[in-house]
Amino acid sequence: MSEKVAVVTGSSRGIGKAIALRLAKEGYDIVVNYARSKEAALQTAQEIEALGRKALVVKANVGDVEKIKAMFAQVDEAFGRVDVLINNAASGVLRPAMELAESHWDWTMDINSKALLFCAQEAAKRMEKVGGGKIVSISSLGSIRYLENYTAVGVSKAAVESLTRYLAVELAPKNISVNAVSGGAVDTDALKHFPNREELLADAVAKTPAGRMVKPEDIVNAVMFLLSDQAEMIRGQTIIVDGGRSLLL
Repeated sequence: MSEKVAVVTGSSRGIGKAIALRLAKEGYDIVVNYARSKEAALQTAQEIEALGRKALVVKANVGDVEKIKAMFAQVDEAFGRVDVLINNAASGVLRPAMELAESHWDWTMDINSKALLFCAQEAAKRMEKVGGGKIVSISSLGSIRYLENYTAVGVSKAAVESLTRYLAVELAPKNISVNAVSGGAVDTDALKHFPNREELLADAVAKTPAGRMVKPEDIVNAVMFLLSDQAEMIRGQTIIVDGGRSLLL
């Protein structure tokens, strides 16, 4: 795996950073994508390089198709290949359905849903040239369950899971596998934007059958499994990593 390259969107912090660092430990060179937090992205790159791997830091709002294309052009110049795409970048407006404006909807769908399609298109072109690859997206329980204030994000994640199925079938002849990982509540920076954060955390602690909250490394472990040879026959699936919480919803 000495020359394999992974593109991890939204990898300056949180789960994206955790995935990027694990991939670096496994021997991948990493494309660290960010939209706003340049300092955090540079710190992530520094940690990757400390592990002996190369890191390319690319600023790109993945809700913009032209910026996606420009990002992959930079990847071509730096590495000349793509083996793994982790579709992790996410954003969204947290409001009840009746309070959503068109701009809220468009912003959320562009970054969370449209990004997967057009990042996958660009990644797949490069993966085909090296004999195949893997695409894994990060989803959430709001795709299949009602979560308060989560309308736009939940629908966008449902689109991610549906698109995962379509891409899995259409990219299989190119030896590209496509899956997703859906996590329960994880206490990262992203959760700080939830108006009911404390309630979510208390619920996760009290009502998760496994007896604890999901940690970032739980999500990372599932992603790494889907990238492994052991997951060769898992295609178009969304693996739920929530300690059983959704079974009680």
